[in-house]
Amino acid sequence: MKIATYNVNSINARLPIVLRWLKETQPDVVCLQELKAIQENFPEQALRDAGYDSIWHGQKSWNGVAILSRVGQPEEICRALPGEPEDNHSRYIEAKINEIVIGCLYLPNGNPAPGPKFDYKLRWLDRLIAHGQSLLDQHVPVILTGDFNVIPTEVDVYKPERWTDDALFRPETREAFRRLLAQGWTDALRRLYPDETIYTFWDYFRNAFGRNAGLRIDHFLLSPMVTPRLQSAGVDRQVRGWEKTSDHAPVWIDIT
Repeated sequence: MKIATYNVNSINARLPIVLRWLKETQPDVVCLQELKAIQENFPEQALRDAGYDSIWHGQKSWNGVAILSRVGQPEEICRALPGEPEDNHSRYIEAKINEIVIGCLYLPNGNPAPGPKFDYKLRWLDRLIAHGQSLLDQHVPVILTGDFNVIPTEVDVYKPERWTDDALFRPETREAFRRLLAQGWTDALRRLYPDETIYTFWDYFRNAFGRNAGLRIDHFLLSPMVTPRLQSAGVDRQVRGWEKTSDHAPVWIDIT
């Protein structure tokens, strides 16, 4: 089963890109982030015509997450990360597909840091860690994937010295990500490619994509019941080079 994650940076603005990518690569399950569309404006029919059933949680102007499947209707479990009932950002949706629990997330950016947005990011990470532990305690196959807005190590960013004060790379952010991994999650791309330069995001400015001045911030975390099933993984880098595309590229894994 091929599972992909893709921060589309506006589902309706990028719909031709998404449909082309789906047709060319044919993932079985897709997690989308940054829909930037209210619930009623999600292109459900266009995706169904492409062969995908969908669940989604939209929000006006920003955020928004969705799970698509061509291997059975996603069975929605929840559409909010527990722990902060007053948080109304559309940043998490969870479903079961083929007996695998899949959590699709769009973690807060957190800039400028320090400040209220960074505090929210750290609280969100704490909530994700708590929820991650509750998922592991169920002893079922789980995949957490999406745009984590976390640069885990210096290997994951072009010129790391320029990012020391950024919320994506601050010590507090990376330490929280390490705490999450320490629960027993496996970073799928690093398991297969421990030392390679792999980026998933390139800014629109300063010819970042052409210079390969990127970041790795879109991740797949696998629970212990999924990790042995990992066969391959990669980044559809070519999609970032298409006209009017997102600043992220799709990331995927294949599991048995």
